[in-house]
Amino acid sequence: MTFTLRKKEILIDILVRLPAKSLLRFLCTCKSWSDLIGSSSFVSMHLHRNVRKHAHVYLLCLHHPNVRRQVDPDDPYVKQEFQWSLFSNETFEEYFKLSHPLGSPEYFVIYGSSNGLVCISDEILNFDSPIHIWNPSVRKFRTIPMSTNINIKFSYVALQFGFHPRINDYKAVRMMRTNKNALAVEVYSLRTDSWKMIEAIPPWLKCTWQHLKGTFFGGVSYHIIQKGPIFSIVSFDSGSEEFEEFIAPDAICRPFALCIDVYKEQICLLFRFYSCADEDMAKNDLWVLEEKRWKQLCPFIYPLDSYGTIGISIDNELLLERRDFIRGIGDLCLCNYESKQVFETGIELAVTKYGEIEFLFAITYIESLVLLDRY
Repeated sequence: MTFTLRKKEILIDILVRLPAKSLLRFLCTCKSWSDLIGSSSFVSMHLHRNVRKHAHVYLLCLHHPNVRRQVDPDDPYVKQEFQWSLFSNETFEEYFKLSHPLGSPEYFVIYGSSNGLVCISDEILNFDSPIHIWNPSVRKFRTIPMSTNINIKFSYVALQFGFHPRINDYKAVRMMRTNKNALAVEVYSLRTDSWKMIEAIPPWLKCTWQHLKGTFFGGVSYHIIQKGPIFSIVSFDSGSEEFEEFIAPDAICRPFALCIDVYKEQICLLFRFYSCADEDMAKNDLWVLEEKRWKQLCPFIYPLDSYGTIGISIDNELLLERRDFIRGIGDLCLCNYESKQVFETGIELAVTKYGEIEFLFAITYIESLVLLDRY
């Protein structure tokens, strides 16, 4: 009996180290292996190991697999194809192309990545846009039900998705505003597969505001909003359903050079200045939210017009883009913030535009078996 248990422990220790693609093949080996790999305990063990050791980590990027741009950017024969793909976090080689889980040829946007799950929906959101929670590694997805709380058209919808560790649930947070400034906030729970309308919205959030960007961390969604000349970060805890507001540093004065992400387990703001004291140089200022106050770290200075910051990787490296305006792409680079070393990845990001704000998507993706044990 002891020997049998020991054999099972060794088997689990071997299997838990493997990528999802291999484990899916082993589901067909025998019933005992299928039951083991598909069990909630193994799914959880595999995920926790990947998160703890940063194993099976990829960069999830929106890129151009085939670009042919004429000198005239308004030329109708410009060929641009958008493609979501996973790239190795070490070699930056393309690992896997993502196609819509329903086979739709329409372009989709990823609104969050957490523990191997991604939240996808339309590029232009409304209250009735279809939303899918999808694990591309195991080819499983769940279509979120339509909300019964809302039946009016909104002029702006912001969607974020992530995991809440305290309540062990995946949440989608949707903030919506009409052109008459009516505001609604809803939260979806993967565990209950249902939406909940948030009734207690603070008065300071009901004023006219323009949503810009956001992120999701530790069960809390963070939104950058602009109220006149002032920029604020609004946090919403998807578990306690509480709001907080943090006024951004005075130096932040425009939206298109502003980025919010997570640096060393702290919410951070990155703001690009187009000129600084040194001639022909630019800089990125970095602030972290520490005990509800913004603490400024040492700025990152680089040659003018060479790089722009679009996020931070799981290894706390800056995700930089070097724009090629003629080809309409952004070359993705990684920069160690402390050593200031820059590494070129060779990944050519697609540039998408919403009004005056341009977006380049490069997101950390950790492979998992989540959703495999739900079907």
